[in-house]
Amino acid sequence: KAREGDRQALDHLFKRYIPVLRRWTTGRLPLWARDLVDTDDMIQETLMRTFRSVEVFVPRHDGAFAAYLRQVLDNRIRDEVRNATRRPRGDAISESRADSDVSPLEVAIGSEALRRYEKALGRISADDRELVVTRIEMGLSFEEVARATNKPTADAARMAVGRALVHLATEMDHE
Repeated sequence: KAREGDRQALDHLFKRYIPVLRRWTTGRLPLWARDLVDTDDMIQETLMRTFRSVEVFVPRHDGAFAAYLRQVLDNRIRDEVRNATRRPRGDAISESRADSDVSPLEVAIGSEALRRYEKALGRISADDRELVVTRIEMGLSFEEVARATNKPTADAARMAVGRALVHLATEMDHE
């Protein structure tokens, strides 16, 4: 419906993906690269740009739109980092101030887990992938997952998601 210009469908997508993208973006823009742009601004800008051309988007698999939005947002973050390296640095921060940013090791562990997750997601069945994406990435309730995946009840969806997560974890362990 959104691809056909339905404003209510666009508003629904907007409301659905803001929390998903907020979780995805949190901590990805280094503190030193932040200027006047904050996470919510980047998310809103990404959604607005994407929705202006949503009619040309063709989903090729379950979760394709969410993956597309994450890629657009990643590109936006890279742009901010590039722009920050071109700007002159501000005054030096006192050595007595504690660093609240994540360490390079924490970043590496997080990105490694994400890489393993994405590879494993590609190896599980399409049905399991749909369950994981709708519940975990999109943050839908079990009732919504049941409707989206044609499960008879929210409990059936909960059980199916649980099995899909076990399959995903098994695939992640194979790395």
